[in-house]
Amino acid sequence: MKCKPSEMFKVLGVNTRLKIIELLKSKGSLGAKDIAEKLGLTVAAVSQHLKILKQAGLVSSERKGYWIPYSLDEKKLEDCRSVLNDVCSCGCQHAVRFVKHKLDNLELETLQNYKNELDRELTKVQKKINQIKDKMK
Repeated sequence: MKCKPSEMFKVLGVNTRLKIIELLKSKGSLGAKDIAEKLGLTVAAVSQHLKILKQAGLVSSERKGYWIPYSLDEKKLEDCRSVLNDVCSCGCQHAVRFVKHKLDNLELETLQNYKNELDRELTKVQKKINQIKDKMK
């Protein structure tokens, strides 16, 4: 199920939540305390952001004794990416400039993850090209 654009933009419109998503994406499952330490925030603040991300379905948690690790729901993130692609499919160069600027500040692991995402997108594009070519035959 795709998330509604208005809901997605509201949830992802807070920079701290984006940082939490990036952290979980690069580090894997983390508890609220670990996230708070890495972002320099209080555990209470992180917990509130995690609650909203969880309600949106972007993160999940499962209690393990006293520890509650939070992890990303990759499928839900892909749904959100799809919504964003639908919204901004004009081919504008703003996204390209943003990516080039952001790439200069990324670490190796994050760059490798980004490359894997691009590879998945290219695979989708190639599949669509092949479908169109097959119809033309």
